[in-house]
Amino acid sequence: MTGQLKLHVPFPPGGDQPNAIAKLSEGLDKGLQYQTLLGVTGSGKTYTAANVIAHHGKPTLVLAHNKTLAAQLAQEYREFFPENAVHYFVSYYDYYQPEAYIAHSDTYIEKEAQINAEIDRLRHAATQALLTRKDVIIVASVSAIYGLGSPANYEKVHVKIVKGEEENRSALIRKLVGIYFERTTADLNPGQLRAVGNAIEFMPVNERAIYRITFDGVHVASIDCLDPISRAKTAEVDNVFVFPAKHFVTDEDDRKRALEQIRAELDERVEQLKREEKPLEAERLKRRTLHDISLIREIGYTNGIENYSRHFDGREPGEPPFTLLSYFPHKKDGSPDFLTIIDESHVTVSQIGGMYAGDRSRKNTLVEFGFRLPSAFDNRPLKFDEFEQRIGQVIFTSATPGNYEREHCVPPKGQVVEQIIRPTGLIDPELVVRPVTEVTADGYKGQIADFIAETEIVIARGGRALATTLTKQMAEDLSDFLKQRGIKAEYLHSDVKTIDRITILTEFRKGTFDILVGVNLLREGLDLPEVELVGILDADKEGFLRSETSLIQTIGRAARNILGRVILYADNMTGSLERAISETNRRRAIQIAYNTEHGITPMTIKKEIRDIAASMRTEHQRTVDDLLTLDAKLYAEDPAAFIKEKRQQMEEAVEQLDFETAAIIRDEILVLEGKEVKSKKAAPKSTQSRGRRRR
Repeated sequence: MTGQLKLHVPFPPGGDQPNAIAKLSEGLDKGLQYQTLLGVTGSGKTYTAANVIAHHGKPTLVLAHNKTLAAQLAQEYREFFPENAVHYFVSYYDYYQPEAYIAHSDTYIEKEAQINAEIDRLRHAATQALLTRKDVIIVASVSAIYGLGSPANYEKVHVKIVKGEEENRSALIRKLVGIYFERTTADLNPGQLRAVGNAIEFMPVNERAIYRITFDGVHVASIDCLDPISRAKTAEVDNVFVFPAKHFVTDEDDRKRALEQIRAELDERVEQLKREEKPLEAERLKRRTLHDISLIREIGYTNGIENYSRHFDGREPGEPPFTLLSYFPHKKDGSPDFLTIIDESHVTVSQIGGMYAGDRSRKNTLVEFGFRLPSAFDNRPLKFDEFEQRIGQVIFTSATPGNYEREHCVPPKGQVVEQIIRPTGLIDPELVVRPVTEVTADGYKGQIADFIAETEIVIARGGRALATTLTKQMAEDLSDFLKQRGIKAEYLHSDVKTIDRITILTEFRKGTFDILVGVNLLREGLDLPEVELVGILDADKEGFLRSETSLIQTIGRAARNILGRVILYADNMTGSLERAISETNRRRAIQIAYNTEHGITPMTIKKEIRDIAASMRTEHQRTVDDLLTLDAKLYAEDPAAFIKEKRQQMEEAVEQLDFETAAIIRDEILVLEGKEVKSKKAAPKSTQSRGRRRR
């Protein structure tokens, strides 16, 4: 089967790739529901998957278990499919504290969230591509199974502006406000509009561009596309489709119906609480809900409005929410008509399966104690069986498939396809086991001292090293210790912001620093061919981070370099260690035999270093970064004088009312002075509900 997805082929498939591509494509053609690509690290699983996607020709969802891996995959798929729509869809929260109630201390924690506007833009770009194109690949995190709003409503209320057609300026402003655009008199951000003379300017939520609609009486005279920074005209178009600024869209009739249903549910629940002799909970729920109803009626929104999503969507109690999966194409009978690839499935599958239970547990308490109506239960992620029903044919990719994948890929309904031979001829890294503590002739020597000695050899010849620890604090402490020793190092863990994680990985590949210390994020999927050495500290501490799967995945980080070597620091040989070493040696034997038979000389993977965070930075941020690069030499010559001159330039820009330039210079100064461009989010707020309860 061929489709509209056109693969750019930078090199022909090699190693086990041709066989894997053929078998997986044949499986899709036969209608197999589940297939597994068991590919060793560095064997090119993503390239194999790209070839299969191109063969299948249908829109594709690629699921990854964290934002960093998703960003890397999105960049790779953009390179493979430069002519098609490849988008990135992850949670848009830089900071998120869900609403919760701790009963034993009578503490209510209010929901707090800090939304990353650029990631929100990318989410809108993804959903709009799904509704308007067929050549779409979406790389997503498990955010894909969370409630998103009805695709039918989202598509239905778009505004179409056509050059030459009759249109009233005030009426168009009302239309845009009606799809949640906000009016402003300042600089435009995505989802905002402003009136300028006889024109309207707005910035769609899915683009980094400003559209200026100029009127000639009651007709649209022109539609110009402007650069948001320079305001230079980049294009003139005949028409433009404008989608809503929010995914949750409800028309006036549906809103009235929803408010009536919310009030009816409130009355029913209050009576139930009173029968259960819970007057405090009944009064609390009544006040909170009536306040929310009032806000929704007056301004169309209230904090926590997603808890009423079932009523706005018209769903029955217990019915699954709309999610990103709802935006993908479906056949006439309602069955999914797209391909799903679950990357690093041994982690991603279990992560998807655990989302519902955690959400339900938190909301049980909120409903029980009168903070939310029972309909809040229906603002939730999909259950695992619901997820299974909503995906099409599936390909799992992993070097260590889990039980779920193996059970579902048993012939004749499925298959497991191995990809052990790498196109580069690289073999799995050499493994060395050393004690955590060791007494030598020179006295005491531990794993840290040994690792530092080994990394100094690697760094001297231009290589990089990874170290994996058991906790975030250990990662930070080791990074600080290495810096004190004069070694350029950084740490990476889940508390580091998404875009910062990606930037750290890019700088690591560039050689800005030589050692990267992490906990769990350094296991799956990260493509770092410069890494020659991996040190697994405390490898004998049996548990999740030192299980057979985790060890094999971490070992794989050194499999993209011909000099790759892994040191496992262990005083005891655990079962996980034995199995991981045995499986690695099995693969090495197969790879060495293949290379010997075919006369192949292994080669380190050569991969261009790209800034995969660039697509998530705003024009403003990129302009600041460019200025920092250009001004680096002048700043180094005389920092104080340079800062003084920059401040003067900023003040002159303000006097000329050029606030965009002033803001760029301000942020450059903040970076040079080592200050945060944005203030950090405050710690989550919690209050004792007794006497100080938030309403």
